[in-house]
Amino acid sequence: MASANQLKLLIKSFINKDNRKFLTTVLQIAAHEAKIGHGNFADELRNLVEKAKLSDLESENNSFPKVLSSSTALTSHSSTDLFTVSHPTVSIKDIILSSPVKMKVLRFLDENKNSKKIRQFGLIPRRHLMLYGPPGTGKTMTASVIAHELSFPLFTVRMDSLITKFMGETSVKLRNIFDYISQHKGVYLFDEFDTIGSKRSMMNDVGEIRRVLNTFLQLLDDHRSDSLIITATNHKEILDNALYRRFDDVIEYELPLNEGLTQLIKSRFISYELQVQDFSQIAKSADGLSYAEISKSCDDAIKQSIINNSKFVTQELLINMLLERKSFH
Repeated sequence: MASANQLKLLIKSFINKDNRKFLTTVLQIAAHEAKIGHGNFADELRNLVEKAKLSDLESENNSFPKVLSSSTALTSHSSTDLFTVSHPTVSIKDIILSSPVKMKVLRFLDENKNSKKIRQFGLIPRRHLMLYGPPGTGKTMTASVIAHELSFPLFTVRMDSLITKFMGETSVKLRNIFDYISQHKGVYLFDEFDTIGSKRSMMNDVGEIRRVLNTFLQLLDDHRSDSLIITATNHKEILDNALYRRFDDVIEYELPLNEGLTQLIKSRFISYELQVQDFSQIAKSADGLSYAEISKSCDDAIKQSIINNSKFVTQELLINMLLERKSFH
C-alpha cells in the first residue's frame, strides 16, 4: 500500500503534469510492494509504467531507433530495434561490491546527483564507465543500480541487431543510437562490448569492425548530453587501447573474496533460516564461484527445503548446491 507521502506525490505530480515524477513514484511503490512479498502486484505496476513510457516514446514523431520493452510482448526484429528499455528497482543497498568498486560507483552517483553544481564551474560529471571482469560479478547489475539511483531508464543496446554483415550499416546504426542518447536522458548499457571494441590490430579483425570502432570512438568524444554510457565486457584483454582514455572510470570486477562471499550468503537468507555449524566450510565450497552462481545456489537450497517442508536450510544442503554449481565449470 502506498504511503501518505507517496499518495501526495502522485497527486501533486498529476496536477503539475509531471509525468516523470508520477511514474518514478509508482516505481517506488512497486519496489516497496515487492519487498513485503506482493510480487505480482509489483510486477503489474512496473509493466504499467513501462507501457506508459513506451507510449510517450512512440508518440514522438522522429526517426530515432524503435525501443523495445524487456517485459512487453513486442517481438519485432527489424533493423531499427536497437534497444530494450527497463526501469530497474535495484538500489545500491541491494548489491554486494568490493570496497574499491563500491567507492567508484558511489563517486559516479554523487557526481551525477550534483551535476548542475559541477557544471556551474565549467566541469563535467563522470558520464562514461567501462566495467570488466568475469561473468556474474555484478557488472550488469551495477548499470541497473545506477539507473535506479538516478531515476533514469536503463537502455540496453542489442548487439545482435547492431552488428550486421552489410558494409557501413553498423556505423549508421551506431550514429542513430548516439543521436537517440543525446535526445533522451538515460543510462545506456553496451553489454558484451568487446563485440565492437576489440583491438584494431587483431589478426582475425576485418575492416568493417575497425570502422565501427573508429565511429564509436568519435561519437564518444563528441558526446555532450547528460545521458550516461556504460560498457561491460568479460574480455578486457582484447579491447583496443584507444578506448581507455575515453572513459572516466575503468572498474575491475572480481570473484567474491571471503568477506563479500559471507555477506552475500547471509543476505540470501534474510527471510529463510540457514543453520550453520561452520561457515568456513560453506565459504570453502563457494570459493571460485561468481556472485550470480552463489545466489543461484542459495535459492536452489531454499527451494529444495520448501519442497521438503523444512523450515530451514541445512549447511549440508547448501554445500551440496554450491558444489553442484561448481561442477558446471
